[in-house]
Amino acid sequence: MVLLVIIYMAFISLGLPDSILGSAWPTIHTEWGLPLDAAGYISFICVSGTIVSSFMSGRVIRRFGTAKVTLIACTMTGLSLLGYSFAPSYIWLLLLAVPLGLGGGSVDAALNNYVATHYEAHHMNWLHSFWGVGATAGPVIMSGYLLRSWQLGYRTISMIQLTLAVILFLTLRLWPKEQIQIADEHLEKGAFKVKGVKYALAVFLFYCMSEFSTGLWGATYLVKVKSLSPDTAARFIAIYYGGITLGRMVSGFLTFRLSNQQLIRYGTYLSIGAMALLMLPLPKFGLMIALLLIGFGLAPIFPAMIHETPNHFGKELSQTVIGYQVAFAGIGSAFLPPVIGLIVKHTSMWILPIILILGMVLVLICTGKVFKLKVS
Repeated sequence: MVLLVIIYMAFISLGLPDSILGSAWPTIHTEWGLPLDAAGYISFICVSGTIVSSFMSGRVIRRFGTAKVTLIACTMTGLSLLGYSFAPSYIWLLLLAVPLGLGGGSVDAALNNYVATHYEAHHMNWLHSFWGVGATAGPVIMSGYLLRSWQLGYRTISMIQLTLAVILFLTLRLWPKEQIQIADEHLEKGAFKVKGVKYALAVFLFYCMSEFSTGLWGATYLVKVKSLSPDTAARFIAIYYGGITLGRMVSGFLTFRLSNQQLIRYGTYLSIGAMALLMLPLPKFGLMIALLLIGFGLAPIFPAMIHETPNHFGKELSQTVIGYQVAFAGIGSAFLPPVIGLIVKHTSMWILPIILILGMVLVLICTGKVFKLKVS
């Protein structure tokens, strides 16, 4: 029970750094006289580090174990955030983004696999909703310090991360000795050739494309196509993210009656239907409900697919495959939404819901392929 509480705390801390750069950047770029788009380079380096560490997670955890990797990764992210609070110039923010991304990707892949192989599906959904709690709390904490110093905001969040690292160190003995043999290097290198793995990776690529593109371009769509004011559009996107967080809490309870496959299928249907609603001439309230339902529909897909990974590809390969899934999620969230931005720029913003629906249809097709595999 104590270990599970620590894992829940770790998921909150995993979400904390993910949203604070955007909150602090208006102050940073003004204070240091940086161009507005300079934050994109920090984000790119951080996401690239996450992708690299996710791909390497299988061999790293095979060597050190989940507990030590989580401890090291949490320490890395805490020290990186502490470094941000003392950074004298922009170049230091770029350099510190490397260990920040590497640490985040390692703990994400490690904990997702540990929970998938040791706990029931409802914990996986609730843990991912706690990531949302951390992602929501980060900007709240930062906003409380911005009038005084953005550095203090980073320092406070780094102290939270480092406190968790201390707790992890003191409780290392609580982690059971892992009996699951993680795939050897030869088997790991052949993971891409395992039947169904490519479809499983495609699920995360297209799911994250749709999820993050809704968050990135949804407000612009509401302003340009639906003629909402920018502040109203921003509130509606916040409701969308609230739908994901709340939806994962609800999905945790639904796992007592529905299988992961059913949750994914029904969630995909709901998100596609709600995305289609955005194309209708709805009043403001209708648009708000549509975005809330998109969030609810998307909510169970990521955690349910992660939880199913050991069933479809075996516990021996699950750490490697989950590491790859987290990496493809990073690719889908970091690189595809800008591509969609270029598409709508050169065509029209009104096609955004069509692109989002296409992404979710591909998710539906790929999950269908994965679930046709014989469960081990």
